[in-house]
Amino acid sequence: MIHSYKLNGMNIVLDVYSGSVHVVDDAAFDIINMYENTPREEIVGAVLEKYAGNDEVNESEINACIDEIEALTNAGKLFTPDTFENKAGALKERSAGIVKALCLHVAHTCNLNCAYCFASQGKYHGERAVMSFDVGKRALDFLVENSGSRRNLEVDFFGGEPLMNFGVVKELVAYARSIEKEAGKNFRFTLTTNGVLIDDDVIDFANREMSNVVLSLDGRKEVHDRWRVDYNGNGSWEKIVPKFQKLVKARGGKNYYMRGTFTHLNPDFVADIEEMLRLGFDQLSMEPVVCAPGDENALTEEDLPVVLDQYEKLASLMLEREKEGRPFTFYHYMIDLKGGPCIYKRISGCGSGTEYMAVTPWGDLYPCHQFVGEEKFRLGDVFIGVTNKAAQDEFAACNVYTRPQCADCWAKLYCSGGCAANAYHATGSVNGIYEYGCELFRKRMECAIMIEAAKTVLE
Repeated sequence: MIHSYKLNGMNIVLDVYSGSVHVVDDAAFDIINMYENTPREEIVGAVLEKYAGNDEVNESEINACIDEIEALTNAGKLFTPDTFENKAGALKERSAGIVKALCLHVAHTCNLNCAYCFASQGKYHGERAVMSFDVGKRALDFLVENSGSRRNLEVDFFGGEPLMNFGVVKELVAYARSIEKEAGKNFRFTLTTNGVLIDDDVIDFANREMSNVVLSLDGRKEVHDRWRVDYNGNGSWEKIVPKFQKLVKARGGKNYYMRGTFTHLNPDFVADIEEMLRLGFDQLSMEPVVCAPGDENALTEEDLPVVLDQYEKLASLMLEREKEGRPFTFYHYMIDLKGGPCIYKRISGCGSGTEYMAVTPWGDLYPCHQFVGEEKFRLGDVFIGVTNKAAQDEFAACNVYTRPQCADCWAKLYCSGGCAANAYHATGSVNGIYEYGCELFRKRMECAIMIEAAKTVLE
């Protein structure tokens, strides 16, 4: 399978199963697209007719191009067959029972009242609560006990707003550090925060102990303050931006992400990216809103062409700043064309429900943070372990090849079948697909590949 497209003045051909990317001229682009289903003589005739008057496109050059395509095909760099499907189940079985990451919901409460919050202002459709040290300690022990021979373990401190339980966060990190050497493990921590409670103590601790910090900022003040307000209705932009700037400066501008959300009310999110850049941030992410259809924030079909165009404009902005020596990172455009994720990750996805779980303040286990509160997906708890084997087996059986709608999608080995939570909320099945999200993902991948190809051409 190949995927060919034109973007930013470039003709790009992706060979899906080898991952090879080819940047070609117009005639070669047309020839590649005819190659599989058109006899050589018909290709020659069609190309000569289309490029009549172009002295560089003649019968000899066309035949040479076809020969090169044939050589690339024989070398496994074009029209490569799918050799992964029969390995999908076996690959995932190898990691059965191995947990490598936990999302610790240390606070099911928040000091902001964001209308679009998928977690119901941090309560996850339940009661407000904070995690005790004892529950968190047991969660870390559960992770160690179920991590097999894996050395590197990931723990995300999440909420609600985790800094509303900062004392327990510090205690849990200290506990993890006290056991990791004897256990033969290495803990890597991440903190996600809205920034309201950041102070010097938080900054010092985060910069010492957190491998990454995710900072919630929606970009322009008027966009951010529309929904990211406190319980008195006051916007948080002016309060948090200076704190974020201080934290990022103290981290040396590394190992952080500004994470924004765009909605139906700001599909022109590149303006929000530009505002983040103006504020001095260069590690950026903008996520499409996750909310129920019909919600005033939900992205609509009318928004789709706007958002797709914004992704292209963002790619152009990234290349412009790269040339100017002012590059920035956009999370969804991070792609490695020379290596990239191993085939296991490409087939199996994020590992929610198997390798990765969320832990509530009470110690309940869920497949990920977006399933918390969905009782049918409660897997068990950190004290007894996984008891809802049927639910876990449903996630364990999930891979890109169990979704029939993914069969002919060129991007399937980049999204690995997509987000199970989005699929469930859109279709009622973790093996479904969220079609709107698929459209956005494919455009992001086209842009990401184009950016890397353009950088290579510039070199």
